[in-house]
Amino acid sequence: MAHALHPGAPPSAPADAPLLNRPPLDGEEVWNAKVDLAACFRFAARLGMHEGICNHFSAVVPGHDDLFLVNPYGYAFAELRASHLLVCDYEGHVVAGEGVPEATAFYIHARMHANVPRARVAFHTHMPYATALTMVEGDPLIYAGQTALKFYGRTRVDEDYNGLALDSSEGDRIAGSVGEADIVFMKHHGVMVLGRSIAEAWDDLYYLERACEVQCIAMSTGRKVLPVAPEVAEATARQMRDGDAESARLHLESIKRILDAEEPAFRT
Repeated sequence: MAHALHPGAPPSAPADAPLLNRPPLDGEEVWNAKVDLAACFRFAARLGMHEGICNHFSAVVPGHDDLFLVNPYGYAFAELRASHLLVCDYEGHVVAGEGVPEATAFYIHARMHANVPRARVAFHTHMPYATALTMVEGDPLIYAGQTALKFYGRTRVDEDYNGLALDSSEGDRIAGSVGEADIVFMKHHGVMVLGRSIAEAWDDLYYLERACEVQCIAMSTGRKVLPVAPEVAEATARQMRDGDAESARLHLESIKRILDAEEPAFRT
């Protein structure tokens, strides 16, 4: 299912490419972003939110709006370390790191970051419950459970499944489907979670799958799922979004503490 990227351009940029006054790619800020991203990969694997060597997380490199971090082709989420993560530009060059990105990872994430500047972080998964809801009739998410209300007014559905994203035009089309949403349900495919920070993207990814899981359980009873009244849903969503960034930061710190105790290699 996965495909290595074989762009027409050379696979790596010159080692002496000028960084001007930008932070060094081997500096502390960039390394910390890699550690945070590696933690998200590892914990996503623990929670069954991965799929073989497919699926991808990316983040714009701190201080480098024209570069992004992404996982390399051929690695499962459960084995990724901070040092494995690649730095790529939007033309397909690997600027730092060993290996190449998976092809759909490049075409989806490069075009997303280039076309949607507010998407500093983009997590794409085929996590089972959210993906299951992309396969059924109607809007995927019913705002019936409290956790789902975190996403009220923040979702979009990309109805136009076109197979694998193996060129820039499909990446541009996916990016164009986002609008003002933070969560995109990609019909017959999976989900895309966009965030201002790695912590916020992780928090949304985690709670989105939890919301979809309990919805699938409720639907499996065969009884009608009752949505929350729109005015209550909207008010609750505002309550949840107040302080969301700090809550997300603490959530990410909590998973790093667990990994430090049980899988410390993610930091290497």
